Amino acid sequence: MTLFASIFTFPLSQPVAIFLLVLLIILVCPIVFRRLGIPHIVGLILSGIIVGPYGFNVLARDASFEIFGQVGILYLMFLAAVEIDMFHLRKNLKRGIIFGLITFAIPMVAGIFGSRLSFGAGWNTCVLIASMYASHTLISYPIVSRFGLQNTKPAVIAVCATIVTVMLALVTLAGVVESSEGGFSMRRFMILLLEMIIYALVVGFSFRFITRWFFRKFSEMVSQFIYILSMVFIASVTAQLIGLEAILGAFYSGLILNRFIPARSGLMGRIQFVGNALFIPYFLIGVGMLINVHVIFKGWGVGWVAVNMIGVSMASKWLSAYVGAKLFKFGSVDRKIMFGLTSGKAAATIAATMIGFQHGLLTEDMMNGAVVMILVCCVVSTFTTQDATKRLRIELTEKEFESEGEHGPGEYARQLVAVANPVTAEGLMRLALLMRNRKNQHPVTALFVRNSDDSRTLTMGRSALRSAVTAAQAIDIEVKDIERYDVNVVAGITNEAKQNMASDIMIGLHRKSNIVDTFYGTMIEQLLQTTNKMIFISRCFVPVDTLARLVVLVPDRAEYETGFRTWVERVGNLATQLACKVIFMTYPATASFIRNVLADRNFSIRQEYRELNSWDDFILHSVEINDEDLLMVVAARKGSLSYTGDLENLPGFLSRNFASYNLLVIYPSQFGES
Repeated sequence: MTLFASIFTFPLSQPVAIFLLVLLIILVCPIVFRRLGIPHIVGLILSGIIVGPYGFNVLARDASFEIFGQVGILYLMFLAAVEIDMFHLRKNLKRGIIFGLITFAIPMVAGIFGSRLSFGAGWNTCVLIASMYASHTLISYPIVSRFGLQNTKPAVIAVCATIVTVMLALVTLAGVVESSEGGFSMRRFMILLLEMIIYALVVGFSFRFITRWFFRKFSEMVSQFIYILSMVFIASVTAQLIGLEAILGAFYSGLILNRFIPARSGLMGRIQFVGNALFIPYFLIGVGMLINVHVIFKGWGVGWVAVNMIGVSMASKWLSAYVGAKLFKFGSVDRKIMFGLTSGKAAATIAATMIGFQHGLLTEDMMNGAVVMILVCCVVSTFTTQDATKRLRIELTEKEFESEGEHGPGEYARQLVAVANPVTAEGLMRLALLMRNRKNQHPVTALFVRNSDDSRTLTMGRSALRSAVTAAQAIDIEVKDIERYDVNVVAGITNEAKQNMASDIMIGLHRKSNIVDTFYGTMIEQLLQTTNKMIFISRCFVPVDTLARLVVLVPDRAEYETGFRTWVERVGNLATQLACKVIFMTYPATASFIRNVLADRNFSIRQEYRELNSWDDFILHSVEINDEDLLMVVAARKGSLSYTGDLENLPGFLSRNFASYNLLVIYPSQFGES
């Protein structure tokens, strides 16, 4: 057969032609269906129906769709877990479990008795059909993610509920199959439960340890991305080996790896891009290819079964969302999001349908009716979620505008990152970006200042500048890279800060070159005297993504400084991005002001306050700081309200006791001219 004939013979068998057609569907679907007012997720499923074996038979559901489809559903569950803010997850975990039990129990009861009355089926068949009603797939989750609502209460609760319902549905399915083959084994169930506990402990501990080690040894983005994918599939395969579903392993790995992947990082950008561009669309097209629309026309028997299944499934899921929303005191928009996310059906429902038919528990009419139910549920889920997320996004945006009006948009930082060392430049830039407000649209300035034509200094400085620019561009932050020649480095930094109206200056802590050299060095000391801008002086021995805690030392009367509110917000942004705990070592009066700022800006972070009454108290607490923490010291310039003799001795104290620790010294901005 000629190449021309192989390309235009249907179903397509030529690999390049198959992949090209899939790419064209992924490209064209959002454009065409958006104009028709149809969500692109529904468009991808409908496209799969049209080109699949039950449509025009342009594509066969071959091994590529089996592989990419399985990868897609695992990726979807992993993405749902890794995008959740762990603070919000902990806060809503109890509600998620409760809603999971509700959205499993109501469809189960309705399904068992509804199937018994409508179809006159046996109890095993009724329980199997009910488990199909109870389980659901996060088909419409990409819509929630696209609108940036993945950390809202209804979304987090629905994602938690998904894991509960899928696990219970799969256990029910296994029990039904065993019962139909000769009886349920309590011994096997107890062994599975023990294996699940061991699995959770081993994967949870080992993944954290290995990931922290790998990220500290290898900073290259491609290596980190491949590593993350490998860990997801290791967790999925291991889950299958002990009798669990692979999607549970993918979701659990996402929860474990969550804290190592900040929302505003190049790694998260790559994970989202690859999933949304390829794996998830491939999965949705594959779902469409499984749906045989011809069964709709096979007679009244199929029609009656399909209508019954759709009615009971949709009604029971809506009732579950209604009960959950009432219980949690949610509004109608939140209820719609919960219903939209928990009404879609794909992976677990398809598996239950196929297994039930193979074991003779489902008739052909029931199997065909289930196929129609899956299609309708996917469409309803997608439309409902899109409508509700639009409404919620509008409501939240209006509240954000009101809040912005109170505080003013001018509070967003204009950052200047001064670099000279290519080893530390990327880390400096990433730290600065993690401290930005997510709505900050100001470009960040990467600056290299030289005061000589020394070739070694020039080469290192330009290399550092490239590294800093690459780190910013990886997360689509606009960056201005500037190489400046000036009489001295301090003059270059201060002049550039004035020219760009910078509010924050980020600079690396120098390394002492001789015994008489000071801890800060003459350059930083001159910079503190020359400018009144907020200055961050950083020295981090490990990648910022792997930090376990932020320990913030706050001096007495720090709340009276001009830049107090600003540095508290920067710490809040950093803690939010890293999903880590913040320990404030502060005086009682100052602690209340810090709490107020964090609450006013709606920071959802884990906070702990340790009371200081003198500098000696910090010395006692300092023994608890380890090499996985970032010690953040809020200092003060001479003459400021919070400046004391203890702060005058601070550089020497840090040099003697914290020479090998991760450190960030903050000098808040001051009133007055430089």
